[in-house]
Amino acid sequence: MKIENLDHLGLVAALVDEIGMVELADELLDAHSLNHISPGQVLKAMILNGLGFVSAPLYLFSEFFEGKLVEHLLGPGITAAHLKDDRLGRGLDRLFEYGTTLFF
Repeated sequence: MKIENLDHLGLVAALVDEIGMVELADELLDAHSLNHISPGQVLKAMILNGLGFVSAPLYLFSEFFEGKLVEHLLGPGITAAHLKDDRLGRGLDRLFEYGTTLFF
């Protein structure tokens, strides 16, 4: 048996899904063809991490999601290993290029 923890993140993920933030980000922000995780999923992961009461640098980002139901929170086929600091950095760059105020 393997136990994984959702805490309050399940509610936050459901709210992000309800308002359509992932779909909006995927529509507005360019995705690279080699990335396994979309810009919207990156944004959702950053929101979940930010509300996870953890203050850690980007290179430790994937460790936050270890032991959590990542596929349930972010989507099928996504693992903590997909949430690397370079992928997050590219997502933040795309969001900045589009305009954070305009997006939100």
